[in-house]
Amino acid sequence: MNYLLCYSPGAASMAVHWMLIEMGIQFETRLVDINVGNQRNPEYLRLNPSGRVPTLMVDGTPRHESAALLMLLAERHPEAGLAPEPGSAERAAWLELMIYLANTVLPAMRDWFYAASDGDPAGAEGVRALARRRIEEACDRLDTELADGRDYLVGGKLSTADFLAVVLMRWTRNMPRPALGWPHLARYIRGLRALPSFIELNAREGLTEWRNQDD
Repeated sequence: MNYLLCYSPGAASMAVHWMLIEMGIQFETRLVDINVGNQRNPEYLRLNPSGRVPTLMVDGTPRHESAALLMLLAERHPEAGLAPEPGSAERAAWLELMIYLANTVLPAMRDWFYAASDGDPAGAEGVRALARRRIEEACDRLDTELADGRDYLVGGKLSTADFLAVVLMRWTRNMPRPALGWPHLARYIRGLRALPSFIELNAREGLTEWRNQDD
């Protein structure tokens, strides 16, 4: 199996990058720095016409959408155990959570950061207010689920849902109420940030914020 991940530090590609590192499999990376507009280069647009990251080249074929890529990798590498087995009691909860994070939280995050550029600047503040409410509702939901002291969101073990959730929570770090403001969510985040794969991920992407030593 051959993988090439097109990524930008700290972007939605981060969850896929983390999973690849955690699995300990061979893969290559290509930097597509969205901060300088590399996602709009014609060469990259041929791989991903939406001009977003991530793109994962899977055996030479470009695939997109971070949540879908996480689920695809879990399916292609069942030995890694990063998704509940089909037919298991935890499978339905995992599917529901992955779709919730992808369909509700990810779009709200985009609205928070890109309200003025994606839509009418005159209505940006209203869009951002709604986005903030949805993001904080998601934090409420996750905090409630984690109130039982669990270390992972589904099935008592690390899964794709954790990769995606933690990366989304990272994006709240400069919001009016960051995810670390919820007690059970903060405990969960700090536990996952201690994983060697998360530490390695930050080193590879050159990220120095939002680590356990500095929060």
